[in-house]
Amino acid sequence: MASTVTVMGAGIFGLSCAWECLKRGARVRVIEAARVGAGSSGGTVGALAPHAPENWNAKKQMQLNALVAAEGWWAAIAQAGGTDPGYARTGRVQPADPATLDRLRARIAAAAEVWPAPFRMELTDAPQAALLPVSESGLYLTDTLTARLSPRRAGAALAAAIRAKGGVIEENAGPQSPDDRDGPVIWATGAAGLAALSVDLGRSIGTGVKGQSALLAYPAPDAPQVFAVGLHIVPHADGTVAIGSTSERDFDDPAGTDAQLDALVERARVLCPVLRNAPVIDRWAGVRPRAASRAPLLGHWPGRPGHFVANGGFKIGFGMAPAIAALMAELVLLDRDRIPDAFRLT
Repeated sequence: MASTVTVMGAGIFGLSCAWECLKRGARVRVIEAARVGAGSSGGTVGALAPHAPENWNAKKQMQLNALVAAEGWWAAIAQAGGTDPGYARTGRVQPADPATLDRLRARIAAAAEVWPAPFRMELTDAPQAALLPVSESGLYLTDTLTARLSPRRAGAALAAAIRAKGGVIEENAGPQSPDDRDGPVIWATGAAGLAALSVDLGRSIGTGVKGQSALLAYPAPDAPQVFAVGLHIVPHADGTVAIGSTSERDFDDPAGTDAQLDALVERARVLCPVLRNAPVIDRWAGVRPRAASRAPLLGHWPGRPGHFVANGGFKIGFGMAPAIAALMAELVLLDRDRIPDAFRLT
């Protein structure tokens, strides 16, 4: 087993890989160009929502495994470092479009086949939800698998756990190049890392997609989150509700918020009228790493022995972190490769 692992990047993939390597007995050093959660992992939404259960595949199974494991995984992190990541399995409510009721019933049947008990989906006309969205049909699709966490608190919790277990996190280290280092290196450097890979391999590996989100002051800490027309509305334990997010391929200011976020917040207020007067207390924008395959990219960095990549967690990074971190720790420390073909960097 390798005794020292360097992890480049202190976002969700970098921190979770560092944590799993530490759990397996390795010494770990995390190097972050700016600060913990400085990139796309420092947002506000934190929706841990499952893929649709139809057309089941390896990617969906891996995400399901991660979502099921998340409760215990985050609890162990909170205990190790003494910092609460804001995790709770609160479920989800979606307004049911009258034109899609047959499809939703098929989705419920598919969930019953592939989700383990006690997780389920159902159609109901009376969901227990403090944030009840408008539904033209009067029906709602609910599930008990969806969870939430606070991205910023989760990053802080992982960092605290890593340090408590003897790991080192170096912040404000500036840009880093993929040079040779003493021991294996895991590159989890987000959109910048995808750009570096693309240059190194001479082909497009992926790109950055900007997202904007907001926090509203509205206390509904135990309420299910809402998902409708591509919009996530996520109540958090601290008395806020997150709204997100945009997906922007073309942008001039990667960290600036604008009228697109205003429109998103207004959509949320229309969808959930109880939010009509809730003030906006935080506006966030950042660039998320989207691999060309849309799946996370995991494995050896081609042509660089001892270097590994964990990147491309576009929209699903926090939800898949427990499973991805375990796969990467096994690959780096034990040379055990269980990475699904759809996730391989080749």
